[in-house]
Amino acid sequence: MNRALRRTVAVVLAAAALALTGCTAEAPAPASSGDAPESAVSGELTVYAAASLSGAFDEIGAAFTDENPDVTFSGVYDGSSTLVTQLREGAPADVFASADEANMDKLEDAAVDPTLFASNTLVIAVPTGNPGGVETLADLADVTTVLCAPEVPCGAASATLLSNAGVAVDAASLEQNVTAVLTKVAAGEADAGLVYATDDVGRDDVEVIVPDGADKVVNHYPIATLSEASNSAAADAFVGFVLSDDGQSILADFGFGAP
Repeated sequence: MNRALRRTVAVVLAAAALALTGCTAEAPAPASSGDAPESAVSGELTVYAAASLSGAFDEIGAAFTDENPDVTFSGVYDGSSTLVTQLREGAPADVFASADEANMDKLEDAAVDPTLFASNTLVIAVPTGNPGGVETLADLADVTTVLCAPEVPCGAASATLLSNAGVAVDAASLEQNVTAVLTKVAAGEADAGLVYATDDVGRDDVEVIVPDGADKVVNHYPIATLSEASNSAAADAFVGFVLSDDGQSILADFGFGAP
């Protein structure tokens, strides 16, 4: 190869190298591993849930926000029928979780594709030491007993359980959620009350007795994103988390059964 040809080849190669270097410099840097995924959700999330879910949903909410740090979780807990009334009157919520299917059904199209996620059964709760000497459902007729109101899921289930056992109870009070029943029993204001099996988890101020027939009266819990949700993306993600293995594990730790 003569000198002029070699010089030409060298110039061409140098130009090509510069072109390649320029392309490399302009290529976008890959996203760092710390960047949030495109599917991450954010914003405020308000969940209305049955009173019996308060402990479990607080923990689920914490786990959910650990995975979605841009979400602010707020749980509102009360009797399912009370929450339904509030939602029908326009209360701002993204998700509703009921302690029974009947109250979820009252929302009709306002609840999008409700899905069962847990179950629960009733137990007799008595103050520690069982001062009333309660042993069976029949004993509830002879001591001071508090029950949930019949329109509340725990009240409807209590009525069925007592009816199945042929027991008539003149309740000292009818409460609007199961937490109120448990509070009165724990305070010694009543000798007994019917609550969910999950309600005594982690408590030492009450004792529970599993009555005959409790396994025949099972509450199934549905959950749904609400059609008027202001943050439907976060709502759908939360519902998915509740149904996931992680969510189900937390519910099991609080004593809930499978759907």
